[in-house]
Amino acid sequence: MKTRLYTLALCGLSLPALADPANVQNQFFDNLSALCGQAFEGRVTAGNEADSNFSSQRLVMHIRECNDMQLKIPFHVGEDRSRTWVITRTDTGLLLKHDHRHQDGSEDKVSMYGGHTAAAGTANEQSFPVDEFSIDNFKQNGLGQSVTNVWHLYLYPASFSYRLTRENRDFRVDFDLSKPVALPPAPWGDE
Repeated sequence: MKTRLYTLALCGLSLPALADPANVQNQFFDNLSALCGQAFEGRVTAGNEADSNFSSQRLVMHIRECNDMQLKIPFHVGEDRSRTWVITRTDTGLLLKHDHRHQDGSEDKVSMYGGHTAAAGTANEQSFPVDEFSIDNFKQNGLGQSVTNVWHLYLYPASFSYRLTRENRDFRVDFDLSKPVALPPAPWGDE
Protein backbone atom coordinates (compact mmCIF):
# COMPACT_ATOMS: atom_id res chain seq x y z
CA MET A 1 0.00 0.00 0.00
CA LYS A 2 2.85 2.41 0.83
CA THR A 3 4.37 1.84 -2.60
CA ARG A 4 1.06 2.55 -4.31
CA LEU A 5 0.50 5.79 -2.36
CA TYR A 6 4.07 6.85 -3.09
CA THR A 7 3.60 6.08 -6.78
CA LEU A 8 0.38 8.10 -6.89
CA ALA A 9 2.13 11.00 -5.21
CA LEU A 10 4.93 10.88 -7.77
CA CYS A 11 2.40 10.94 -10.59
CA GLY A 12 0.97 14.16 -9.19
CA LEU A 13 -2.32 12.58 -8.19
CA SER A 14 -3.81 13.31 -4.82
CA LEU A 15 -5.96 11.00 -2.77
CA PRO A 16 -9.19 12.30 -1.27
CA ALA A 17 -8.81 13.13 2.39
CA LEU A 18 -10.35 10.56 4.67
CA ALA A 19 -13.48 11.78 6.39
CA ASP A 20 -12.53 13.47 9.64
CA PRO A 21 -15.17 12.37 12.19
CA ALA A 22 -15.00 15.64 14.08
CA ASN A 23 -15.37 17.58 10.85
CA VAL A 24 -18.49 15.78 9.58
CA GLN A 25 -20.08 15.78 13.02
CA ASN A 26 -19.36 19.49 13.39
CA GLN A 27 -20.85 20.08 9.93
CA PHE A 28 -23.99 18.20 10.97
CA PHE A 29 -24.23 20.19 14.22
CA ASP A 30 -23.58 23.52 12.46
CA ASN A 31 -26.13 22.81 9.71
CA LEU A 32 -28.76 22.00 12.33
CA SER A 33 -27.75 25.12 14.30
CA ALA A 34 -28.41 27.22 11.22
CA LEU A 35 -32.12 26.42 11.68
CA CYS A 36 -32.15 27.81 15.23
CA GLY A 37 -35.29 29.68 16.14
CA GLN A 38 -37.46 27.89 13.60
CA ALA A 39 -40.14 25.21 13.93
CA PHE A 40 -41.20 22.56 11.43
CA GLU A 41 -44.09 20.14 11.12
CA GLY A 42 -43.52 16.43 10.62
CA ARG A 43 -45.30 13.18 10.02
CA VAL A 44 -44.70 9.56 10.94
CA THR A 45 -43.23 7.74 7.94
CA ALA A 46 -42.37 4.43 9.65
CA GLY A 47 -43.88 2.82 12.70
CA ASN A 48 -46.32 0.28 14.05
CA GLU A 49 -49.45 0.16 16.23
CA ALA A 50 -47.47 1.45 19.22
CA ASP A 51 -46.95 4.67 17.29
CA SER A 52 -50.62 5.37 16.54
CA ASN A 53 -50.65 8.17 19.15
CA PHE A 54 -47.92 9.93 17.17
CA SER A 55 -49.56 9.33 13.80
CA SER A 56 -52.84 10.87 14.89
CA GLN A 57 -51.30 14.06 16.36
CA ARG A 58 -49.71 17.20 14.96
CA LEU A 59 -45.92 16.78 15.26
CA VAL A 60 -43.71 19.86 15.57
CA MET A 61 -40.00 20.20 16.25
CA HIS A 62 -38.62 23.56 17.38
CA ILE A 63 -34.89 24.26 17.27
CA ARG A 64 -35.29 26.45 20.32
CA GLU A 65 -32.02 26.84 22.22
CA CYS A 66 -28.66 26.94 20.48
CA ASN A 67 -25.10 27.69 21.45
CA ASP A 68 -21.71 26.51 20.21
CA MET A 69 -21.86 23.32 22.27
CA GLN A 70 -25.52 22.33 22.59
CA LEU A 71 -28.87 22.38 20.79
CA LYS A 72 -32.22 21.87 22.51
CA ILE A 73 -35.03 20.81 20.22
CA PRO A 74 -38.47 20.36 21.78
CA PHE A 75 -40.58 17.75 19.98
CA HIS A 76 -44.30 18.39 20.46
CA VAL A 77 -46.84 15.62 19.94
CA GLY A 78 -50.21 17.35 19.82
CA GLU A 79 -50.60 19.16 23.15
CA ASP A 80 -47.91 16.98 24.77
CA ARG A 81 -44.82 19.17 25.31
CA SER A 82 -42.87 16.64 27.40
CA ARG A 83 -40.03 15.83 24.98
CA THR A 84 -36.83 17.71 24.18
CA TRP A 85 -33.92 16.35 22.14
CA VAL A 86 -30.59 17.60 23.47
CA ILE A 87 -27.62 17.37 21.09
CA THR A 88 -24.23 18.16 22.62
CA ARG A 89 -20.77 18.38 21.07
CA THR A 90 -18.19 16.34 22.97
CA ASP A 91 -14.47 15.74 22.61
CA THR A 92 -15.22 12.54 20.69
CA GLY A 93 -18.35 13.33 18.68
CA LEU A 94 -21.98 14.13 19.37
CA LEU A 95 -24.24 13.09 22.24
CA LEU A 96 -28.03 12.79 21.88
CA LYS A 97 -30.19 12.79 25.00
CA HIS A 98 -33.97 12.79 25.45
CA ASP A 99 -35.15 15.14 28.22
CA HIS A 100 -38.64 14.07 29.31
CA ARG A 101 -40.70 16.27 31.63
CA HIS A 102 -44.10 16.12 33.26
CA GLN A 103 -46.59 18.95 32.78
CA ASP A 104 -45.45 20.51 36.07
CA GLY A 105 -41.87 20.62 34.73
CA SER A 106 -40.54 17.83 36.93
CA GLU A 107 -38.26 15.26 35.31
CA ASP A 108 -39.77 11.94 34.27
CA LYS A 109 -38.15 8.82 35.74
CA VAL A 110 -37.26 7.80 32.17
CA SER A 111 -35.32 10.86 31.05
CA MET A 112 -31.92 11.90 29.74
CA TYR A 113 -31.57 8.61 27.89
CA GLY A 114 -29.77 8.38 24.57
CA GLY A 115 -26.29 7.73 23.30
CA HIS A 116 -23.05 8.97 21.82
CA THR A 117 -21.94 8.67 18.21
CA ALA A 118 -19.82 5.54 17.78
CA ALA A 119 -18.88 6.21 14.15
CA ALA A 120 -18.14 9.29 12.09
CA GLY A 121 -21.41 9.29 10.20
CA THR A 122 -21.69 12.01 7.60
CA ALA A 123 -22.53 15.70 7.47
CA ASN A 124 -26.12 14.54 6.76
CA GLU A 125 -26.53 11.44 8.93
CA GLN A 126 -25.59 10.64 12.53
CA SER A 127 -26.39 7.56 14.63
CA PHE A 128 -26.44 7.25 18.41
CA PRO A 129 -26.32 3.73 19.94
CA VAL A 130 -27.82 3.44 23.42
CA ASP A 131 -25.37 4.22 26.25
CA GLU A 132 -24.88 2.42 29.58
CA PHE A 133 -26.76 5.07 31.61
CA SER A 134 -29.78 4.57 29.35
CA ILE A 135 -29.58 0.78 29.47
CA ASP A 136 -29.59 0.91 33.28
CA ASN A 137 -32.48 3.40 33.30
CA PHE A 138 -34.52 1.30 30.87
CA LYS A 139 -33.96 -1.87 32.91
CA GLN A 140 -34.89 -0.12 36.18
CA ASN A 141 -38.14 1.07 34.62
CA GLY A 142 -39.25 -2.15 32.93
CA LEU A 143 -38.24 -1.11 29.41
CA GLY A 144 -35.94 -4.05 28.60
CA GLN A 145 -36.98 -3.90 24.94
CA SER A 146 -35.18 -0.53 24.65
CA VAL A 147 -31.68 -1.68 25.66
CA THR A 148 -30.61 -2.07 22.01
CA ASN A 149 -32.01 1.26 20.80
CA VAL A 150 -30.15 3.21 18.15
CA TRP A 151 -31.33 6.73 17.33
CA HIS A 152 -30.61 8.26 13.93
CA LEU A 153 -30.83 11.87 12.82
CA TYR A 154 -30.88 12.80 9.13
CA LEU A 155 -30.48 16.37 7.93
CA TYR A 156 -30.86 17.38 4.29
CA PRO A 157 -31.68 20.80 2.79
CA ALA A 158 -35.43 20.10 2.66
CA SER A 159 -35.89 17.59 5.47
CA PHE A 160 -34.92 16.51 8.98
CA SER A 161 -35.69 13.01 10.24
CA TYR A 162 -35.67 11.44 13.67
CA ARG A 163 -35.54 7.65 13.65
CA LEU A 164 -35.45 4.96 16.35
CA THR A 165 -34.41 1.42 15.45
CA ARG A 166 -34.08 -1.81 17.42
CA GLU A 167 -35.15 -5.39 16.92
CA ASN A 168 -38.80 -5.45 15.78
CA ARG A 169 -39.01 -1.64 15.84
CA ASP A 170 -38.43 1.05 13.24
CA PHE A 171 -40.01 4.41 14.06
CA ARG A 172 -39.38 7.52 11.96
CA VAL A 173 -40.70 11.05 11.77
CA ASP A 174 -39.81 13.26 8.79
CA PHE A 175 -40.00 17.05 9.07
CA ASP A 176 -40.43 19.39 6.11
CA LEU A 177 -37.74 22.09 6.39
CA SER A 178 -39.05 23.96 3.36
CA LYS A 179 -42.08 25.23 5.30
CA PRO A 180 -41.37 26.72 8.74
CA VAL A 181 -44.46 26.86 10.97
CA ALA A 182 -45.52 29.14 13.81
CA LEU A 183 -43.46 28.62 16.94
CA PRO A 184 -45.10 26.31 19.48
CA PRO A 185 -45.36 27.05 23.20
CA ALA A 186 -42.33 26.35 25.39
CA PRO A 187 -41.75 22.74 26.40
CA TRP A 188 -42.91 21.70 29.84
CA GLY A 189 -40.46 22.92 32.45
CA ASP A 190 -39.25 25.86 30.32
CA GLU A 191 -42.26 28.18 30.58
